[in-house]
Amino acid sequence: MSSRVTLCVLALAAGLGCRGVPIPEGQRFPAGTPLVPRTVMIGGTQIRYVSAGTGTAVVFLHGLAASIYAWRYTLMPVAAAGYRVVAFDNRGFGFSDKPSTGYSNAEYTALVVALLDSLGVSDAVLVGHSMGGAIAVEVALAHHERIRGLVLIDPAGLGVRWPFLLRAAGWPVIGRLLDWLRGRRSTELILKAMYANPRLVTAQDVDQYYAPVATPGFSRALRGVLREFRFDALGGRMAALVPPTLVLWGAQDRLIPPTIGLVLVAELPHGAFVRIPGAGHAAVEEQPQFVNRTLLAFLKQGLPRVPENLAWSPSSSR
Repeated sequence: MSSRVTLCVLALAAGLGCRGVPIPEGQRFPAGTPLVPRTVMIGGTQIRYVSAGTGTAVVFLHGLAASIYAWRYTLMPVAAAGYRVVAFDNRGFGFSDKPSTGYSNAEYTALVVALLDSLGVSDAVLVGHSMGGAIAVEVALAHHERIRGLVLIDPAGLGVRWPFLLRAAGWPVIGRLLDWLRGRRSTELILKAMYANPRLVTAQDVDQYYAPVATPGFSRALRGVLREFRFDALGGRMAALVPPTLVLWGAQDRLIPPTIGLVLVAELPHGAFVRIPGAGHAAVEEQPQFVNRTLLAFLKQGLPRVPENLAWSPSSSR
Protein backbone atom coordinates (compact mmCIF):
# COMPACT_ATOMS: atom_id res chain seq x y z
CA MET A 1 0.00 0.00 0.00
CA SER A 2 1.44 3.38 -0.97
CA SER A 3 2.26 5.97 1.65
CA ARG A 4 -0.23 8.32 -0.02
CA VAL A 5 -3.09 5.85 0.43
CA THR A 6 -2.02 5.24 4.02
CA LEU A 7 -2.04 8.98 4.75
CA CYS A 8 -5.48 9.37 3.16
CA VAL A 9 -6.90 6.59 5.28
CA LEU A 10 -5.33 7.97 8.45
CA ALA A 11 -6.67 11.44 7.62
CA LEU A 12 -10.14 10.01 7.24
CA ALA A 13 -9.70 8.19 10.52
CA ALA A 14 -8.73 11.38 12.27
CA GLY A 15 -11.83 13.13 10.96
CA LEU A 16 -14.41 10.37 11.28
CA GLY A 17 -13.08 7.83 13.72
CA CYS A 18 -13.89 9.59 16.95
CA ARG A 19 -15.56 6.98 19.12
CA GLY A 20 -18.67 8.13 20.89
CA VAL A 21 -20.10 6.43 23.95
CA PRO A 22 -22.75 3.95 22.78
CA ILE A 23 -26.17 4.03 24.37
CA PRO A 24 -26.48 1.68 27.36
CA GLU A 25 -28.06 -1.75 27.02
CA GLY A 26 -31.30 -0.63 28.64
CA GLN A 27 -31.90 1.88 25.82
CA ARG A 28 -31.21 -0.46 22.93
CA PHE A 29 -34.13 -1.47 20.73
CA PRO A 30 -36.62 -3.01 21.48
CA ALA A 31 -36.53 -1.10 24.78
CA GLY A 32 -39.71 0.93 25.16
CA THR A 33 -41.77 -1.43 22.97
CA PRO A 34 -43.89 -4.50 23.77
CA LEU A 35 -41.17 -6.67 22.22
CA VAL A 36 -38.87 -8.65 24.52
CA PRO A 37 -35.37 -9.63 23.31
CA ARG A 38 -34.38 -13.27 23.78
CA THR A 39 -31.39 -15.37 22.78
CA VAL A 40 -31.00 -18.83 21.32
CA MET A 41 -27.86 -20.82 20.48
CA ILE A 42 -27.69 -21.73 16.77
CA GLY A 43 -24.67 -23.64 15.47
CA GLY A 44 -22.45 -22.34 18.23
CA THR A 45 -23.62 -18.74 17.72
CA GLN A 46 -25.80 -16.94 20.24
CA ILE A 47 -28.55 -15.21 18.28
CA ARG A 48 -30.62 -12.35 19.65
CA TYR A 49 -34.22 -12.31 18.46
CA VAL A 50 -37.75 -11.08 19.14
CA SER A 51 -41.03 -12.90 18.56
CA ALA A 52 -44.57 -11.63 18.98
CA GLY A 53 -48.11 -12.41 17.87
CA THR A 54 -49.79 -15.56 16.65
CA GLY A 55 -50.72 -16.98 13.29
CA THR A 56 -48.68 -17.49 10.16
CA ALA A 57 -45.02 -16.77 10.88
CA VAL A 58 -43.40 -13.80 9.13
CA VAL A 59 -39.62 -13.81 9.61
CA PHE A 60 -37.61 -10.64 9.01
CA LEU A 61 -33.95 -10.68 7.84
CA HIS A 62 -32.05 -7.39 8.04
CA GLY A 63 -29.25 -6.20 5.78
CA LEU A 64 -25.50 -5.76 6.14
CA ALA A 65 -24.42 -4.11 9.41
CA ALA A 66 -28.03 -3.64 10.51
CA SER A 67 -30.08 -5.29 13.27
CA ILE A 68 -33.62 -5.88 14.52
CA TYR A 69 -33.89 -2.09 14.74
CA ALA A 70 -34.28 -1.89 10.95
CA TRP A 71 -37.78 -3.39 11.36
CA ARG A 72 -38.91 -1.03 14.13
CA TYR A 73 -41.81 0.39 12.09
CA THR A 74 -43.02 -2.94 10.74
CA LEU A 75 -42.99 -5.63 13.42
CA MET A 76 -45.89 -4.49 15.59
CA PRO A 77 -48.24 -3.52 12.70
CA VAL A 78 -47.76 -6.98 11.16
CA ALA A 79 -48.27 -8.69 14.52
CA ALA A 80 -51.41 -6.61 15.10
CA ALA A 81 -52.74 -7.75 11.73
CA GLY A 82 -52.80 -11.36 12.94
CA TYR A 83 -49.34 -12.77 12.24
CA ARG A 84 -46.47 -14.10 14.31
CA VAL A 85 -43.46 -11.88 13.68
CA VAL A 86 -39.89 -13.03 14.23
CA ALA A 87 -36.84 -10.80 13.74
CA PHE A 88 -33.26 -11.49 14.72
CA ASP A 89 -29.78 -10.02 14.72
CA ASN A 90 -27.99 -12.21 12.21
CA ARG A 91 -24.59 -13.74 12.92
CA GLY A 92 -21.97 -11.01 13.05
CA PHE A 93 -24.40 -8.12 13.52
CA GLY A 94 -26.51 -6.37 16.11
CA PHE A 95 -26.01 -7.98 19.48
CA SER A 96 -25.65 -11.55 18.27
CA ASP A 97 -22.26 -13.28 18.43
CA LYS A 98 -19.54 -12.13 16.05
CA PRO A 99 -17.20 -15.06 15.30
CA SER A 100 -14.33 -14.76 12.83
CA THR A 101 -15.93 -17.14 10.30
CA GLY A 102 -19.33 -18.57 9.40
CA TYR A 103 -20.52 -15.95 6.91
CA SER A 104 -20.94 -17.87 3.66
CA ASN A 105 -24.29 -18.01 1.87
CA ALA A 106 -24.71 -21.66 2.82
CA GLU A 107 -23.91 -21.00 6.49
CA TYR A 108 -26.42 -18.17 6.73
CA THR A 109 -29.01 -20.37 5.02
CA ALA A 110 -28.43 -23.13 7.58
CA LEU A 111 -28.70 -20.62 10.42
CA VAL A 112 -32.14 -19.40 9.27
CA VAL A 113 -33.49 -22.94 8.94
CA ALA A 114 -32.09 -23.90 12.36
CA LEU A 115 -33.69 -20.78 13.87
CA LEU A 116 -37.07 -21.77 12.41
CA ASP A 117 -36.64 -25.24 13.89
CA SER A 118 -35.67 -23.90 17.30
CA LEU A 119 -38.75 -21.66 17.40
CA GLY A 120 -41.10 -24.41 16.24
CA VAL A 121 -41.85 -22.69 12.93
CA SER A 122 -42.69 -25.30 10.28
CA ASP A 123 -43.13 -22.77 7.47
CA ALA A 124 -42.99 -19.01 7.12
CA VAL A 125 -43.06 -15.98 4.91
CA LEU A 126 -39.54 -14.51 4.72
CA VAL A 127 -39.09 -10.75 4.47
CA GLY A 128 -35.51 -9.81 3.63
CA HIS A 129 -33.82 -6.45 3.10
CA SER A 130 -30.60 -6.06 1.10
CA MET A 131 -28.22 -8.85 2.20
CA GLY A 132 -31.15 -10.33 4.13
CA GLY A 133 -33.07 -10.54 0.85
CA ALA A 134 -30.26 -12.56 -0.71
CA ILE A 135 -30.27 -14.91 2.29
CA ALA A 136 -34.06 -15.26 2.09
CA VAL A 137 -33.78 -16.35 -1.54
CA GLU A 138 -31.06 -18.86 -0.68
CA VAL A 139 -33.33 -20.37 1.99
CA ALA A 140 -36.27 -20.57 -0.41
CA LEU A 141 -34.13 -22.23 -3.09
CA ALA A 142 -32.80 -24.84 -0.69
CA HIS A 143 -35.96 -25.40 1.37
CA HIS A 144 -38.95 -24.29 -0.71
CA GLU A 145 -41.27 -26.53 1.30
CA ARG A 146 -40.63 -24.35 4.37
CA ILE A 147 -41.35 -21.01 2.68
CA ARG A 148 -44.90 -19.75 2.03
CA GLY A 149 -43.78 -16.58 0.31
CA LEU A 150 -40.96 -14.08 -0.10
CA VAL A 151 -40.88 -10.32 0.25
CA LEU A 152 -37.58 -8.91 -0.99
CA ILE A 153 -36.85 -5.26 -0.23
CA ASP A 154 -33.95 -3.81 -2.26
CA PRO A 155 -32.31 -7.26 -2.15
CA ALA A 156 -28.67 -7.97 -2.86
CA GLY A 157 -27.81 -10.96 -5.03
CA LEU A 158 -26.94 -9.49 -8.40
CA GLY A 159 -24.13 -7.28 -7.16
CA VAL A 160 -23.88 -4.15 -5.00
CA ARG A 161 -22.29 -0.72 -5.53
CA TRP A 162 -20.65 -0.62 -2.13
CA PRO A 163 -19.56 2.77 -0.77
CA PHE A 164 -15.78 3.08 -0.69
CA LEU A 165 -15.55 2.59 3.08
CA LEU A 166 -17.32 -0.76 2.91
CA ARG A 167 -15.29 -1.93 -0.09
CA ALA A 168 -12.07 -0.98 1.67
CA ALA A 169 -13.14 -2.75 4.86
CA GLY A 170 -12.67 -6.06 3.06
CA TRP A 171 -9.09 -5.32 2.02
CA PRO A 172 -6.58 -7.12 4.29
CA VAL A 173 -4.43 -4.13 5.30
CA ILE A 174 -6.74 -1.16 4.82
CA GLY A 175 -9.54 -3.09 6.50
CA ARG A 176 -7.61 -3.09 9.76
CA LEU A 177 -6.79 0.60 9.45
CA LEU A 178 -10.47 1.31 8.92
CA ASP A 179 -11.17 0.01 12.42
CA TRP A 180 -10.40 3.65 13.28
CA LEU A 181 -13.48 4.63 11.29
CA ARG A 182 -15.77 2.63 13.55
CA GLY A 183 -17.06 5.84 15.08
CA ARG A 184 -20.43 7.43 15.53
CA ARG A 185 -19.84 10.05 12.82
CA SER A 186 -18.89 7.50 10.15
CA THR A 187 -21.91 5.40 11.15
CA GLU A 188 -24.10 8.46 10.65
CA LEU A 189 -22.63 9.23 7.22
CA ILE A 190 -23.09 5.67 5.95
CA LEU A 191 -26.65 5.52 7.30
CA LYS A 192 -27.59 8.80 5.64
CA ALA A 193 -26.16 7.56 2.34
CA MET A 194 -28.78 4.78 2.41
CA TYR A 195 -31.68 7.28 2.46
CA ALA A 196 -33.13 9.27 -0.41
CA ASN A 197 -33.73 12.04 2.13
CA PRO A 198 -30.88 11.93 4.67
CA ARG A 199 -32.65 14.51 6.84
CA LEU A 200 -35.00 11.73 7.94
CA VAL A 201 -32.15 10.07 9.86
CA THR A 202 -32.52 11.01 13.52
CA ALA A 203 -30.00 11.10 16.34
CA GLN A 204 -31.82 8.11 17.83
CA ASP A 205 -31.34 6.19 14.58
CA VAL A 206 -27.62 6.90 14.68
CA ASP A 207 -27.44 5.85 18.34
CA GLN A 208 -29.19 2.54 17.64
CA TYR A 209 -26.99 1.75 14.62
CA TYR A 210 -23.81 2.84 16.36
CA ALA A 211 -24.32 0.75 19.51
CA PRO A 212 -23.60 -2.64 17.84
CA VAL A 213 -20.89 -1.11 15.62
CA ALA A 214 -19.02 -0.18 18.81
CA THR A 215 -19.09 -3.74 20.18
CA PRO A 216 -15.94 -5.91 20.20
CA GLY A 217 -15.72 -8.12 17.15
CA PHE A 218 -17.80 -5.96 14.81
CA SER A 219 -14.92 -5.09 12.48
CA ARG A 220 -13.75 -8.71 12.42
CA ALA A 221 -17.27 -9.87 11.57
CA LEU A 222 -17.70 -7.25 8.85
CA ARG A 223 -14.43 -8.28 7.23
CA GLY A 224 -15.57 -11.91 7.45
CA VAL A 225 -18.84 -11.15 5.70
CA LEU A 226 -17.19 -9.13 2.93
CA ARG A 227 -14.66 -11.94 2.49
CA GLU A 228 -17.03 -14.94 2.58
CA PHE A 229 -20.51 -13.85 1.47
CA ARG A 230 -21.28 -13.72 -2.25
CA PHE A 231 -23.43 -10.70 -3.03
CA ASP A 232 -23.72 -11.74 -6.69
CA ALA A 233 -24.80 -15.36 -6.25
CA LEU A 234 -28.41 -15.16 -7.50
CA GLY A 235 -27.83 -14.50 -11.18
CA GLY A 236 -29.63 -17.10 -13.27
CA ARG A 237 -31.13 -18.80 -10.22
CA MET A 238 -34.31 -16.81 -9.59
CA ALA A 239 -36.31 -18.85 -12.11
CA ALA A 240 -36.06 -21.82 -9.76
CA LEU A 241 -37.93 -20.04 -6.96
CA VAL A 242 -41.18 -21.79 -6.07
CA PRO A 243 -42.83 -19.40 -3.54
CA PRO A 244 -44.71 -16.29 -4.73
CA THR A 245 -42.31 -13.37 -4.47
CA LEU A 246 -43.01 -9.69 -3.97
CA VAL A 247 -40.07 -7.40 -4.79
CA LEU A 248 -40.10 -3.88 -3.34
CA TRP A 249 -37.52 -1.33 -4.44
CA GLY A 250 -36.67 2.19 -3.36
CA ALA A 251 -37.12 4.35 -6.43
CA GLN A 252 -34.00 6.34 -5.49
CA ASP A 253 -31.81 3.46 -4.32
CA ARG A 254 -28.24 4.39 -5.25
CA LEU A 255 -26.63 1.32 -3.70
CA ILE A 256 -28.61 -1.23 -5.74
CA PRO A 257 -30.53 0.65 -8.46
CA PRO A 258 -34.11 -0.33 -9.42
CA THR A 259 -32.87 -1.41 -12.86
CA ILE A 260 -31.19 -4.34 -11.13
CA GLY A 261 -34.52 -5.15 -9.49
CA LEU A 262 -36.22 -5.36 -12.87
CA VAL A 263 -33.55 -7.80 -14.08
CA LEU A 264 -34.05 -9.88 -10.95
CA VAL A 265 -37.85 -9.98 -11.07
CA ALA A 266 -37.90 -10.77 -14.79
CA GLU A 267 -36.61 -14.25 -13.92
CA LEU A 268 -39.32 -14.97 -11.35
CA PRO A 269 -42.01 -17.52 -12.23
CA HIS A 270 -44.42 -15.98 -9.67
CA GLY A 271 -43.42 -12.44 -8.84
CA ALA A 272 -44.34 -8.76 -8.81
CA PHE A 273 -42.23 -5.62 -8.66
CA VAL A 274 -43.22 -2.43 -6.84
CA ARG A 275 -41.22 0.78 -6.77
CA ILE A 276 -41.34 2.71 -3.49
CA PRO A 277 -41.49 6.45 -4.17
CA GLY A 278 -39.34 8.73 -2.08
CA ALA A 279 -37.12 5.93 -0.80
CA GLY A 280 -33.47 5.02 -1.13
CA HIS A 281 -31.87 1.74 -0.10
CA ALA A 282 -33.35 1.89 3.41
CA ALA A 283 -36.89 1.83 2.03
CA VAL A 284 -38.40 -0.06 4.96
CA GLU A 285 -37.19 2.67 7.31
CA GLU A 286 -37.74 5.66 5.05
CA GLN A 287 -41.24 4.84 3.78
CA PRO A 288 -42.60 2.40 6.38
CA GLN A 289 -46.30 3.12 5.78
CA PHE A 290 -46.00 2.30 2.08
CA VAL A 291 -43.98 -0.84 2.84
CA ASN A 292 -46.37 -2.02 5.57
CA ARG A 293 -49.46 -1.45 3.42
CA THR A 294 -47.97 -3.35 0.50
CA LEU A 295 -46.59 -6.14 2.69
CA LEU A 296 -49.95 -6.70 4.41
CA ALA A 297 -51.76 -6.73 1.07
CA PHE A 298 -49.42 -9.49 -0.06
CA LEU A 299 -49.82 -11.46 3.18
CA LYS A 300 -53.62 -11.27 3.08
CA GLN A 301 -54.43 -11.39 -0.63
CA GLY A 302 -51.36 -12.58 -2.52
CA LEU A 303 -49.60 -11.18 -5.55
CA PRO A 304 -52.57 -10.25 -7.77
CA ARG A 305 -53.68 -7.54 -5.32
CA VAL A 306 -50.29 -5.94 -4.58
CA PRO A 307 -51.16 -3.16 -5.16
CA GLU A 308 -53.30 -2.46 -8.23
CA ASN A 309 -51.75 -0.10 -10.79
CA LEU A 310 -48.37 -0.21 -9.02
CA ALA A 311 -47.10 -3.74 -9.42
CA TRP A 312 -45.22 -4.97 -12.46
CA SER A 313 -44.98 -8.71 -13.02
CA PRO A 314 -42.96 -10.75 -15.54
CA SER A 315 -46.14 -12.06 -17.15
CA SER A 316 -47.46 -8.54 -17.79
CA SER A 317 -44.55 -7.84 -20.13
CA ARG A 318 -44.93 -10.96 -22.22
